[in-house]
Amino acid sequence: MSAILSLEGLTVSLPPGADRSFALEDVSLALRPNEILCVVGESGSGKSMMAGAILGLLPDDVYATAGKVVLEGENLLAFSDEALQKIRGARIGMIFQEPMTALNPLLTIGDQIAEMFETHTDLGAGIIRDRVLDLLRDVHIPDPEAARRAYPHELSGGQRQRAMIAMALALEPRLLIADEPTTALDVTTQAQILKLIRELQQRKGTAVLFITHDFGVVAEIADRVAVMQKGRLVEEGLADDVLNHPQHSYTRALIAAVPPLLPPPAQQTGSDIILRIEHVSKTYRKGGLLARSRRVTHAVNDVTLSLPRGGTLGIVGESGSGKSTLARCMVRLLDPDKGSIWLGDTDLATLSRKDMRAATQRIQMVYQDPFASLNPRRRAGELVAQGPIIHGESRALAQARVKELFALVGLDPDSTERFPHEFSGGQRQRIGLARALALNPEVLVADEPVSALDVSVQAQVLRLLADLRSRLGLSMIFITHDLRVAAQICDRIAVMKDGAVVEEGLTADVFTAPRHPYTRALLASVPGRDWIPPVSPDVLTGHGAAAAPVPDPINISRR
Repeated sequence: MSAILSLEGLTVSLPPGADRSFALEDVSLALRPNEILCVVGESGSGKSMMAGAILGLLPDDVYATAGKVVLEGENLLAFSDEALQKIRGARIGMIFQEPMTALNPLLTIGDQIAEMFETHTDLGAGIIRDRVLDLLRDVHIPDPEAARRAYPHELSGGQRQRAMIAMALALEPRLLIADEPTTALDVTTQAQILKLIRELQQRKGTAVLFITHDFGVVAEIADRVAVMQKGRLVEEGLADDVLNHPQHSYTRALIAAVPPLLPPPAQQTGSDIILRIEHVSKTYRKGGLLARSRRVTHAVNDVTLSLPRGGTLGIVGESGSGKSTLARCMVRLLDPDKGSIWLGDTDLATLSRKDMRAATQRIQMVYQDPFASLNPRRRAGELVAQGPIIHGESRALAQARVKELFALVGLDPDSTERFPHEFSGGQRQRIGLARALALNPEVLVADEPVSALDVSVQAQVLRLLADLRSRLGLSMIFITHDLRVAAQICDRIAVMKDGAVVEEGLTADVFTAPRHPYTRALLASVPGRDWIPPVSPDVLTGHGAAAAPVPDPINISRR
């Protein structure tokens, strides 16, 4: 069967001063009709540059300097911008990673989908309106008429992604490019989107180029797999062959870093409870002055949990389940409406702002997006030293300890003068850890700390957290929607839905014999849940080529 798309020796050059000469170097690939080809690799491997080269949407100063991009016999690299404009949407559809960024916030969803027909066809307004509604039904958006009139911010993340898919499929393109379309989605929404893409691909015979770093997604959806490393294609073949019999050392390293869904044997934790959450609730009220126009949301509803000293309690659930709101209540970034938060013998919920500031030395938070939580105008060393200085430590002593903290979290101690943008995503997360550890906390609250990281960097950070817990005696609240990650690092699991805890217990018990239907639904939705990585050492032990060394112990005394 002839290919719909083929890359023939494609080379894309980077501008002077980049970390390498080529974004893509001599890449050759073929994608056939009715096939899903997954392109995998870490950040910087060239996956998204490949999509940009196909669509003629490369960044400024980045150019295709050799090779061909052949779409049904035509070399797209020879096309003008005007000619490419006619191909985008009509013959090639694109699903972007973040629909909220890709969608126009000033236009309704219906107007944005309709624009595809208005640009590429001569259809009348009535026919276009009917086509838009048909597309919204095809992607299983509830109440298509309401969604057609809605603006992007009025839809959930999963609904926005479905609207993006409807737009990409509007003109039934022969080729669909999906660039990390499920990375930021909950496990159940992710499963729905993957099923939808597979269903539409089979029904319409579309060829799909699916870009991802999630091997669970690859196991769920791929027919063939291409593995990219630093702009080069290092392995390519049938999904079963690549996933279960990887040949290249880099592929084996990536697969070795994938957390197994099966939890390790349960570890005994002590009976000494360091953190107790008792009947905590947080409610939001939105709307007008009239009671009937107000909308009440029970973000956290009568939650009771406990964390043993030295243990790790995982809190899992979908977006909107209340996980992050509960975490913010724990550290008093939000004030709970009722309930108690006992840290040792201190009820944090009753403390004044002044007293709570002193108590933050005992409980610290690591945020999901380290780039957003780090001041871009401050040097990394200053950011780490800032907490101890605010809490009364001398500037000289705080700055002297910064290099020790950098070494503790696996960063170069000589990099303290760099700004956050000069670090990679994984390194910025380590800076966030160093900043939290600078106050020698007893409890660390980690809110989705690895959700945006590549699989190998994720493994490194998980190993680091496990090592710090062992070395410093840290107790952790670990919030995540990634059940593979939760299985590996948490002693106990609490499952949240609609603000309430619906199930709680030892991780091994919850994963192997879930009692609540919602827990069972979450576990059933994990992409590639039946795939067991063939090179699957425990990611927390440091075995496997993808693992990075954890630095030697540093003497960080606890106050």
